[in-house]
Amino acid sequence: MSVLRNISFGQYHPGDSVVHRLDPRTKLGLSFAFIVVLFLVKGFLAYLWFAALVVLIAQIAEIPLKQMLKGLRPLTFIILLTFILHAFTTRGGVTLWQLGFLRVDSQGLIQGALLVFRLVLLVVATSILTLTTSPIALTDGLEYIMRPGERVGLPAHELAMMMTIALRFIPTLIDEADKIMRAQLARGADFESGGLIQRAKSLLPLLVPLFVSAFRRADELAMAMEARAYRGGKNRTRLKALRYTSLDAWAFALSALAFVIAFYLGRWA
Repeated sequence: MSVLRNISFGQYHPGDSVVHRLDPRTKLGLSFAFIVVLFLVKGFLAYLWFAALVVLIAQIAEIPLKQMLKGLRPLTFIILLTFILHAFTTRGGVTLWQLGFLRVDSQGLIQGALLVFRLVLLVVATSILTLTTSPIALTDGLEYIMRPGERVGLPAHELAMMMTIALRFIPTLIDEADKIMRAQLARGADFESGGLIQRAKSLLPLLVPLFVSAFRRADELAMAMEARAYRGGKNRTRLKALRYTSLDAWAFALSALAFVIAFYLGRWA
């Protein structure tokens, strides 16, 4: 149950900070640019620079760093597996440990640490997008970005709505799964004992009521939208129109400077 509570992706942290007031298109564009630059640069100096920026942005957005870091706990197994695989498969440098065909080189440890650092930065930084952007604003931003695809038949509004609803229902389904687990624990269910395979089997009874609840919520949402005569697309009006402001211009300029510095630091890897 603690693992479910640690998932922060898809949750919105209300606020009135500078980051919250940025246009959602700006945050989407900068998040995509951050991911691209993060995979292009190499070296601990560049990653330390990005880590400092993420901490600074979290402080500006008034988001507790603990709230962002707790989203890494469900990924602990993937992070450890990534590090171990690269430690044992990457060759180069000084051999630190060897047992038969198993060998750990210094270059493997460095490469594994770099990839783990990159993965942590990717998860923590992108979570800022959903923590500082409401689902409605995120839908409008995604729809605007995908709007040029409507010329070739891309249903921009429908795709944006589906992605946003999926993000919105992540915390809802987590709470629902937590309630079901508590109810089954009260009836004597055991989710903690046994090995990995046994724990996976013990979660099977959880899936059926969770899927039933998800389908029920989806049906209720569809009925509510139909009852309100909801129609998306080109004729849909918005209460708040998206507008770029000077804050967005400053965000683009400072981000460009930060990316240039990251590339410069990456040269010293």
